[in-house]
Amino acid sequence: MIKSAAASLAMLFATGASAQYPDGSARQRTANALARIQAIDPQLHSVLALDSTAMAQAQRIDARGARGGIAGEPILLKDNIEAAGPLPTTAGSLALSTNVTNRDAPLVARLRAAGAIILGKTNLSEWANIRSNHSISGWSAVGGQTRNPWALDRNPCGSSSGSGAAVAAGLVRIAIGTETDGSVTCPAALNGIVGMKPTVGLVSRTHIVPISHSQDTAGPIAASVREAAMLLTAIAGSDPADPATVEADKRKTDYAALLDAGSLKGKRIGVMRFASGFGTDAAFATALAVLRERGATLVEIKKFDDQSKGSDELKVLLTELKADLATYLKGSPAPIPVRSLADVIAFDNAHAKAEMPLFGQDTFEDAQKTKGLSDPAYKKAREASFRAAGPNGIDHLLKQYNVIALVGPTMPPAWLIDPVNGDQSTGGGAGSLAAVAGYPHLTVPMGLVKGLPVGLSFIGPKWSEARLLSLGYAYEQARGPLPTPKLYRSIDDSPEIAPALLPIRR
Repeated sequence: MIKSAAASLAMLFATGASAQYPDGSARQRTANALARIQAIDPQLHSVLALDSTAMAQAQRIDARGARGGIAGEPILLKDNIEAAGPLPTTAGSLALSTNVTNRDAPLVARLRAAGAIILGKTNLSEWANIRSNHSISGWSAVGGQTRNPWALDRNPCGSSSGSGAAVAAGLVRIAIGTETDGSVTCPAALNGIVGMKPTVGLVSRTHIVPISHSQDTAGPIAASVREAAMLLTAIAGSDPADPATVEADKRKTDYAALLDAGSLKGKRIGVMRFASGFGTDAAFATALAVLRERGATLVEIKKFDDQSKGSDELKVLLTELKADLATYLKGSPAPIPVRSLADVIAFDNAHAKAEMPLFGQDTFEDAQKTKGLSDPAYKKAREASFRAAGPNGIDHLLKQYNVIALVGPTMPPAWLIDPVNGDQSTGGGAGSLAAVAGYPHLTVPMGLVKGLPVGLSFIGPKWSEARLLSLGYAYEQARGPLPTPKLYRSIDDSPEIAPALLPIRR
């Protein structure tokens, strides 16, 4: 059964979460996070459920005397990631309300080994936003609508919406999201925090509800670049059950130790003008000025012959969704009522009032029609989409312009939550290139547009996480602090906007 975050909070406070503990202890940090969730999250719906063992975990960390990195830090997991304990892994769907597997995903085992406290699970776009083309990012049947802490009527973006909103609102400093195409970097950018989508294969995907083995990866969502780097250091590594990670142990490093505030000096960086605009020009110009001031040589890339086709990526995602989801569902040891995509579609139809009050499952239905991983059309689409985004995309741009990384605005400012028409984003950025290629993509806050945050993307070749994080860190340090969200009912209430909406007194 799914226990609400409110019920979990009541239990945790009854067992001592409200007591006083030594400053800086894991117990004190965990108690503080629980208090913030109790005070703030009823407005956000970012936390789906809290782990009743959180304070016991913190007590064990204090007893061990663990220090450094993320030791003693409470962390929230997107609820498509399994963690041993009492909580189900639902992917936001009522079909998985009994999916208590009693196993840690390998990345969660690594978090525990590093001393992190698994505080609970965050809301997400149901099934990681792959159910319908008419969805509302941040909505799930289990958790309702996640809201953006900068303006509660604005979308937090999906599908790692709860992880992004929770970190932005200060409920926790670090969280884990997952991305297939934009679901770490978009929530980070729209919520004004840091998001790191690693190279596919740096972090294990085992025991994570999947969409696509070609593009899926988990990644850090954090309040700062340093914290994102520490988090990536903890979760990176090979996993025999995930063939994509065979090189991870060889490629991983201590990403936080390699951060250098002077790393921009003398570096040639490509400016993705072809992927810019959508209301971010002034903020982007300011960010570029910071990069120049810190010694970067900026190379304009005004045009790019993007040979990728959205239809190729979609063919890959739909085909792999049907196959990969069935593998996951069949492998769950929990007594769940669904073991295939067809079962999920049938479940949704049988529970339409709860599961489909706002939008349907047209994308699921399209995926069900695909012909499997041996289908020549699927194989052709995967080869074409990867080549266009990777060798003929990011790799080509880096070589042609002799640059070490690419920068551009991540996304437009947050759009309004629209339960009638679904997501109304104008799109933007070049994040899809990195997603389809499986290359790393870091987003760092670069300022506000009419009171709403926007992010600066750093994109590079495969396995370039250390370089991107260091460049992003240097930019973050030079940029200086930004405002924090105030949970306005609407951006209309903010001091940037409210005066302009008043009539002129005559």
